[in-house]
Amino acid sequence: MTDRILLIEDDARLAEMVRDYLGEAGFRVARAASGNSGLAMHAREVFDAIVLDLMLPDMDGLDVCRQIRARSATPILMLTARGDAMDRVIGLEMGADDYLPKPFEPRELLARLKAILRRGAAPARKDDVLRFGSLEIDRAAREVRLAGEARPLTSYQFELLLALAEHAGRVMSREVLMDLLRAGPLEAFDRSIDVHVSRIRAAIEDDPKRPRRVITVRGAGYVFAKAQD
Repeated sequence: MTDRILLIEDDARLAEMVRDYLGEAGFRVARAASGNSGLAMHAREVFDAIVLDLMLPDMDGLDVCRQIRARSATPILMLTARGDAMDRVIGLEMGADDYLPKPFEPRELLARLKAILRRGAAPARKDDVLRFGSLEIDRAAREVRLAGEARPLTSYQFELLLALAEHAGRVMSREVLMDLLRAGPLEAFDRSIDVHVSRIRAAIEDDPKRPRRVITVRGAGYVFAKAQD
């Protein structure tokens, strides 16, 4: 089945280039030229992923991301042109799965898009659930539960938590984690993993400021604790 992509981008020339390139790669692309029209299209149609520009004529792309994430787990690839790493951090905190700075090569956009789609549709064994005390990581349902209650994570955050949990007790560097989660050696800013970890902690830790499940090892990376309540 052909993946459907929602492109929210006001630059007509760039949107046409992206639509043509992704179309040649087998995707069906619907374009919205503003944040409000993109939100409306997402509300009435089903898309497999969203490519979202950060700078839109009617509203901030970060607000569009926040509103989409409040009601849907559709993977979001954010396009950034302002060159400010903080914008990327905020975008990831709002729930974006990945980012791509402008200008970009179309093949890199395609690679990143395929990566987030793979993460969202990765095959899993039906009953393969990792359990750590009251925390359950369900590969098949792609769901994280704490004391039986589902905790929302983006597809990237789920894969990051799963990678840490599958290597419980082992210190994982940021570089190793990014290699595990990406299709190839794509550019990433140094603290993107940290942003996602903070969101994971907010979802699964009793006290995110004093984490007991995902622990920072200074100068080395992160370790997922084997023994948990």
